[in-house]
Formats: sequence, C-alpha cells, structure tokens
Amino acid sequence: VDGSAAAPTVGLHFTPELMQTMRDKGVDIGFVTLHVGLGTFRPVSAKDIRDHVMHSEYYVVSDETVQKVAKARQRGGRVIAIGTTAVRTLESASEPGGMIRAGAGVTNIFIYPGYTFQVVNALVTNFHLPQSTLMMLVSALAGRERMLDVYRQAVEEKYRFFSFGDAMFIY
Repeated sequence: VDGSAAAPTVGLHFTPELMQTMRDKGVDIGFVTLHVGLGTFRPVSAKDIRDHVMHSEYYVVSDETVQKVAKARQRGGRVIAIGTTAVRTLESASEPGGMIRAGAGVTNIFIYPGYTFQVVNALVTNFHLPQSTLMMLVSALAGRERMLDVYRQAVEEKYRFFSFGDAMFIY
C-alpha cells in the first residue's frame, strides 16, 4: 500500500514458497499496514530514553487479522510478528487480554526495555542499528543483555546487517 517511507524489509525473507509451506503446517497468516516514517531511522539522542519523542505513523488492522489473532489466542497459540512495523501496529491496536481491534489510526508507540507486550509473543526481524528505536524494541522483547550477546556473535560471524541483511527469530 502506498504511503510508507520504507519497505517492511524483513518480509522479503518470506518467499511465496515459504509462505505456502507455513500455511501447509497450519500457520495462520494475517497482515497489517504501517506507513513507516523517516523518524524510524533517527537515532535516539536523549540521555534518558523516556525523553525521546517518537514519530507518528499511520496504521491499519483488518477485521480478518483481528479474527486470526483471536483464533490463535483461543487455541493457546502465539502471535509472531514479522518485522518491527508489525509489532508496533499490533501493540498499538491492542486491548486488554492480548486481543486487538480492527481499524485505522496513528501511533507514536515507543517500545523499549520495560514495556509489557500485550499481543506479540515473538518476532522475526533484521539486525538493527545501535541507538535506534528498533534496537530498543527488540531489546524489550528479548532483553538487552541477550541482544548484546546476539549482536556480538553476529559481528564475529560477519552477518549482514540492516534492511537487506540477515534476520533473526526472537522469542
């Protein structure tokens, strides 16, 4: 959907063949829209991250995706976001109990360590820049020390970083 300043690049890892394999294994796939703004790429410069002013982005969550999250919750399944944009969208549309609401809105949610996730249980994402809001989001899910260890290994093993690099599964 036109409107985003950047592509949701981690999704490029998911070929049509991989998507079909996932469906064949019983994975129910839902989609959301988040129009990524240029602020996503601005490093956090505040000494206290709570003072960082997060940019706003437009998002859309369909009724179909709401039903898929509800179905996953009812059967005790996980909600695995593909990309930080999906995390921000799902958490912005969250309601108590881990459910989401359909609709469109604008979010300036800033997820950093200490955040309590309402919807997302796991994440597939690229390796992000230090001091970025995206690195803070993944640290909120996996823990700061764990992410520092993962990044040390990635550097040692010469993983490819940033938008078209390697991806990781965080749970």
